[in-house]
Amino acid sequence: MSEHSDSRIFENSRPRLLGLAYRMLGSMADAEDVVQDTFIKWQGVDQGKVSNPEAFLTTVCTNCCLDYLKAAHRKRVDYVGPWIPEPLQTDAGTDPEADLEKAQSLTTAFLMLLERLTPKERAAYLLREVFGKPYPEVAETLQLSEAGCRQLVSRAARFVRSQSARSVPTAQQQDTFLKAFMSAIETGSTEQLAGLLTDSVQYRSDGGGKVAAITRILEGSEMVSKYIVKILGRIWTEGKGQVLEIEINGMRGLVLHDGSRIETALTLGFSEEGLIDQFFMIRNPEKLAQLECIVHFDPSSGALWH
Repeated sequence: MSEHSDSRIFENSRPRLLGLAYRMLGSMADAEDVVQDTFIKWQGVDQGKVSNPEAFLTTVCTNCCLDYLKAAHRKRVDYVGPWIPEPLQTDAGTDPEADLEKAQSLTTAFLMLLERLTPKERAAYLLREVFGKPYPEVAETLQLSEAGCRQLVSRAARFVRSQSARSVPTAQQQDTFLKAFMSAIETGSTEQLAGLLTDSVQYRSDGGGKVAAITRILEGSEMVSKYIVKILGRIWTEGKGQVLEIEINGMRGLVLHDGSRIETALTLGFSEEGLIDQFFMIRNPEKLAQLECIVHFDPSSGALWH
């Protein structure tokens, strides 16, 4: 096998590996490091003895992610305030209603849900349910029995179904929610927005200790509505920033610019009834840097690429 063909095999797999690593880690920077580590390991083996290169690369990438998650757990203990995955400015390039099941696996709400699974549950679920890998391959990747993998996937799937994080309204409905949010910001009235929130809606703000951000999770429609009007209303309207609508992790979201720099990104999570049940406000400048470039997204394969 030539060096050229070796590289071509890896490059053909790179978008799927990046999509897997980002969902596992919630960080594009870490995902890119994992994919690069996978490439280095691919170069260091005798490819002629690898019967299934894609399965080999998936196994290496998955296990690198599991190693990263061990280190990430230690870092999260010291993280200041709520942690939210790194947002991506996405472009699916297809009908937004197409392959909605896989498209939902990129939303911030879904990534937050994955954080509540064990690392191996997360890996097994993603490999099987999002990337469509057969159980024997999942078992070999995780070095578990096939029966054990089925149990992991089943347990993770039950948990995912019991939550509402994979609920995604239509693009038109998403626009309605964002307009109601901006109306509350600009007018100081919660009347329109309050009717679109669940009673248990939560508000998270991730500043990572680097910028001002509320360090506790607000809960309840009354508390969240008042915070949006009284605090965000002042911050968003008194500044000179421009608010733009972009696609964030496959859904409509808002970014607040301070000159040429993105200062804040907002994305939402929804209940099965189509109401807002999560506000995700990302302010950590290290995470916002990713929003400067568009990440292309193929819902049918889960692949990501620049």
